[in-house]
Amino acid sequence: MVAEPVTVTVTGEVDGRTARRDRNRLAVLDAVLELFSEGDLVPSPDDVARRSGVSLRSVYRYVADADDLIRSAIERNLEKVEPLFLIADLGTGSFAHRLDAFLDARMRVYDAIAATARASRLAASRSAVIRSHLEGGRRAMRVQLERQFASELDCLDGAEREAAAAAADALTQIETIELYRCNRGFTSEHTRDLLAVALRALLTRM
Repeated sequence: MVAEPVTVTVTGEVDGRTARRDRNRLAVLDAVLELFSEGDLVPSPDDVARRSGVSLRSVYRYVADADDLIRSAIERNLEKVEPLFLIADLGTGSFAHRLDAFLDARMRVYDAIAATARASRLAASRSAVIRSHLEGGRRAMRVQLERQFASELDCLDGAEREAAAAAADALTQIETIELYRCNRGFTSEHTRDLLAVALRALLTRM
């Protein structure tokens, strides 16, 4: 009687290696984000390896080079903070309700991405991908603002509407909040209050 061939499965072993690789890759990217938050906007792979506990050789298994390391960390942060950007029932409710919801979302997003945004702007000059990410984020914020305050903007005519939308957008982009917080030294609460006053003036003539 001929014995049946034995099939050895390595699925569990492969899945384990894949899970470990994924964990290590996220540890590397999160280490980059931690270094961003501490003011190191161009962390070296050596620094990342030390912070993450992953060997330098392994770091380069997950990214192609130092620029790819920064780009991947930025993408990782965007994935983590995306839920903070969302506004429930966009464009509905009273102006006061929509203004509160909008500013709450913007300040949440700023707090979550300020350090990464600084690193992104620094790296944008040498990376078309990062420039595209930055512009995509700005565009998404502009669209969100116009949808949240469509009722007020639609009451304005032509050039006046365009001017109000452009000014409101510029006031509430991450770079402007950064100017208020870091360059002017305003607290988060003061910044939010100033933006609320400015948006009311622009959108309701109050």
